[in-house]
Amino acid sequence: MGRTPLTDRIVEIRACAPEQIARTLAERPRGRIPGGGAKLLVIACDHPARGALAAGDNPMAMASREETLARCVEALSRPGVHGFLGTADLIEDLALLGALDGKLVYGSMNRGGLAGSSFEMDDRFTGYDASGIVGSRLDGGKMLLRVNDTDPGSVATLAACAQAVDELARAGVMAMVEPFISRWEGGRIVNDLSPEAVMRSMAIASGLGSTSAYTWLKLPAVDQMERVMEASTLPSLILGGAVGPDAAAARASWARALSLPTVKGLVIGRSLLFPPDDDVAAAVDGAVGLLR
Repeated sequence: MGRTPLTDRIVEIRACAPEQIARTLAERPRGRIPGGGAKLLVIACDHPARGALAAGDNPMAMASREETLARCVEALSRPGVHGFLGTADLIEDLALLGALDGKLVYGSMNRGGLAGSSFEMDDRFTGYDASGIVGSRLDGGKMLLRVNDTDPGSVATLAACAQAVDELARAGVMAMVEPFISRWEGGRIVNDLSPEAVMRSMAIASGLGSTSAYTWLKLPAVDQMERVMEASTLPSLILGGAVGPDAAAARASWARALSLPTVKGLVIGRSLLFPPDDDVAAAVDGAVGLLR
């Protein structure tokens, strides 16, 4: 007898018993941030909600929900993985499959700046809002903050992020801010990954809202990370970025960042879910090894 597709199991619940989703989230065993200086590994999968389905040289790598879920389930099952970051649809799918039991879960909030659109910098909160994060018993809300000095869409995103930081803080829930200094180049958005630009983005993100008590940063691993991380006292997680051909170089950059006291772990998506050799388990195990 063949294995029932993951999506078939989920679709039946969504069609016939949608109330089970809220019940599953309410009853889900939650994870905890490890103490004693231990580092986190969080699997991320929130790109599809921005219309960004590519991984590596495959422009439609994440188009199949069955394939994407199977890869997420495999990654989350590996020892040493602490949590998941995604939009409500993926979090609910994975919760129904039991893949998020005992994990930290972070909801992705502003997905309105669709990849490649003319309004990409007006990154509205079309995913979770703060009340949705709290109501679903999630451990935090992640927001993307791209600052473009020539695009007025940035100020709306800044204001929305500041409001979300305050609303999450009032509930005692983490606000995970992912800041970039960005620009239009050839009709597309490019993030400036120079040390100076990353430090400027950190300064802007750290000052959002009326308190930073519950704010963490999600940052790229760039050159001069020792100098870069001096820009803020906020706990930070290092993002994985796009899938590249040199997995060893990516791991080396993560390892260097993890040696710094402000860096509390990794949030990695496509680099682990769609590695160049397509071995998800090995890619995740390699990242877990860096945490030690």
